[in-house]
Amino acid sequence: MKFILQKILAWLARATIHKYKPIIIGITGSVGKTSTKEAVFCVLKKKYRVRRAEKNYNNEIGFPLTILGIPHYGRNIFKWFSAFFRVIFRVILRQHQYPEVLVLEYGIDRPRDMDYLLSIAKPNVAVITAIGKIPVHVEFFAGPLEVAREKAKLIQALPIKGYAILNSDDETIDEIKNKTKARIMTFGFDKHADVGITNYELRIKNTGAGNSIPEGISFKIEHDGKTVPIRLNNSFGKPQVYSAAAAVGAGLVLNMNLVEISEALAEYKPIAGRLRLLPGIKQILILDDTYNASPQAMHEALDVLEALPATRRIAVLGDMLEIGKFTEHAHRVVGDKVAEFADILFTVGPRARFIADEAETIGIEKKSRRLAKENIFIFDDSREAGKKLDEIVKPGDLVLVKGSQSVRMEKTVEEIMSEPELRAKLLVRQDAHWKK
Repeated sequence: MKFILQKILAWLARATIHKYKPIIIGITGSVGKTSTKEAVFCVLKKKYRVRRAEKNYNNEIGFPLTILGIPHYGRNIFKWFSAFFRVIFRVILRQHQYPEVLVLEYGIDRPRDMDYLLSIAKPNVAVITAIGKIPVHVEFFAGPLEVAREKAKLIQALPIKGYAILNSDDETIDEIKNKTKARIMTFGFDKHADVGITNYELRIKNTGAGNSIPEGISFKIEHDGKTVPIRLNNSFGKPQVYSAAAAVGAGLVLNMNLVEISEALAEYKPIAGRLRLLPGIKQILILDDTYNASPQAMHEALDVLEALPATRRIAVLGDMLEIGKFTEHAHRVVGDKVAEFADILFTVGPRARFIADEAETIGIEKKSRRLAKENIFIFDDSREAGKKLDEIVKPGDLVLVKGSQSVRMEKTVEEIMSEPELRAKLLVRQDAHWKK
């Protein structure tokens, strides 16, 4: 059934693209794909009719669904056939309101995944967000460079007049940028980046009586001798800055100016589970980064936890999956880092025990470390971790919650958020499929 569905969707998606010839912006990378997709959509919708991938529609089924503009109907055969007839009708009789631009995620798990997605839709503009030294999904590849080469197929597929928008701060991307014959636009903090990021800072609001709360981030974008300020509300950390900078690049190559782009980004809002600040019980704040986790994203989230003001900083960290032979080392490096500044550490899952073990070992060896053994808690279940947090948090605490999606760290957030009745709106994985 799935094989037949996959073939039908692919055929219809190819026919739709052939009919309407939209500009296709393809996004790949090991971290930041979804946030970048949202930022690009936020910018381009000011000028174009744009459709972007819903949820994590970036695989052999979800990818063509985005192109076709239909939802996933599960096992309902009648709804699938009805949708197929509607799509065929649109292909035969031109639908004038088909999007001018498609913003698609090209997600890969294994070798040759990119080949299949490219057989359906080749991009006119390709964005590679970041790959990192230990990328997610590396377990099915020989190593990080093999992951990078698979992702590089996206820029290899570009036409000569297309654009590759690349993160200039990522060393792995730098090694593969010669794989394309298209024009290259770089973004990053590097002084030679075409879309340069400067003056990055956290915005903190003073609420009086010595109290303060985080508001968001601000930075400047420099391009071709011009500079514009960018302010993102309730967005934190460099990952969001990179997503915005990539979106600036996409806007520029589609003939928008910096002022238009800056105004559009003022409306950008982080989506659920991506370093979003939520109010918690007992007047605490929660950094909800529960969508997924890779080594690079974990370190960036910890940087935000360390930088934001708080009475106590609590790290609640779940397993990082799909990193194969790097599993123990990557978790131990996180344990070393979190021991430097966290007041309390919770770990969830068997792999995350390496984080706790390293944090405890480092704490004993280096007594100057802040994290004490009695403040390290180990759990196998994310909801149980949340219940323990409920007992120990105090006003003024800042709690980072992060882990790979299968660890379901959003259940931890649900236990300590101040308005659990809003879980469907605020948290990831709240639909019927995940609830089962």
